[in-house]
Amino acid sequence: MPITCFIHYEIDPTRREAFETYAQNWGQAIPRCGADLIGYYAPHEGSATTAYGVYNIESLAAYEAYRARLAEDPLGMENYRFAQKEKFILKENRIFLKRASAPHGHPTHKE
Repeated sequence: MPITCFIHYEIDPTRREAFETYAQNWGQAIPRCGADLIGYYAPHEGSATTAYGVYNIESLAAYEAYRARLAEDPLGMENYRFAQKEKFILKENRIFLKRASAPHGHPTHKE
């Protein structure tokens, strides 16, 4: 069963467009490097500083291999540099979770 990586970002609220560019770049690089990208989410209403990135990966071992490929990917390297140069990300935290239930209305096991 795959695990899901949730990345919680605290971003500079005056630099939301920079974060959106960053997210769009990952939208190309992440799938190419082996993770199943669910999406990146920028502030819309409510908190102006909270953003998320979410993707699935088969295991923590697969995550390590994916991160190595991402670090070598030309767009990945460019995006890392872009974030460091522009400083729109104030804080970044990752958590890995596994699904504990099926979507509503779908059985989690066969009887």
